Amino acid sequence: MTVSNNLEQLLSIMTQLRDKESGCPWDRKQTFDSIIPHTIEETYEVVDAIHKKDWSNLKEELGDLLFQVVFYSQIAKEEQLFDFNDVLDTLNEKLVRRHPHVFSDEVFSSEEEITANWDKVKQQERLVKEELDSPSQAQQSILDSIPSALPGLLRANKIQKQCAKVGFDWDELQPVADKVNEEVAEVLEEALKNPRDEKKLEEELGDLLFATVNFSRHLGKNPEQALCKANDKFERRFRQIEANVAKKNKKIEQCDLNELDSEWENVKRSERN
Repeated sequence: MTVSNNLEQLLSIMTQLRDKESGCPWDRKQTFDSIIPHTIEETYEVVDAIHKKDWSNLKEELGDLLFQVVFYSQIAKEEQLFDFNDVLDTLNEKLVRRHPHVFSDEVFSSEEEITANWDKVKQQERLVKEELDSPSQAQQSILDSIPSALPGLLRANKIQKQCAKVGFDWDELQPVADKVNEEVAEVLEEALKNPRDEKKLEEELGDLLFATVNFSRHLGKNPEQALCKANDKFERRFRQIEANVAKKNKKIEQCDLNELDSEWENVKRSERN
């Protein structure tokens, strides 16, 4: 079956699922807002499959993610907002418009020039959108385009990158590192107070995380990916500790911290070797 036929079948299935008389009760009652948690979940399942290099599962997860787009488009069609074909048209036009070095005769000499042109085109798109929007909807800040629903690390990274484009950023690494150390000191100062101001402590922890994201960005690393890899490493090592303890016919709850620390170091040495 061709891509076109497959897509037509998918859209037909979606229409049937939402049919008021013969459709699925669960699918019929869904709204834009109610599907959001499922979309987020499906997105992370795609990411998880890629991290695990589970290509067979990735194929399935990508289909589930595509279904989310089709679902939103079907609801929009029912509410006479737009349909799936409009989504495709908008995407195709945007991709061609943002890649003049591929789809026209324009030539750029470096990746930096390509990125600069991308940002220029996006800015032009925003200006056009503002002209179409009402004054209350018009963009008032360069940060307006950053979704507030993004995960914290990802949003912090995008905020900082956007500010850097207008020059609000350090040019060298050392002051960025100094800021991290400064925030660590402020967290410790609040944490050691008696009584402790929990609201202030949370604020200082947030500042430390924000500064750490900035440090990661200046090192050319994605903080979200770095943290995900750290999570995976910790989980892998902790599971090995559980396995080692089980070989001793013990439960991990029966081990004190010194024993667990010793097992942790053993696992680290084993990995290095």
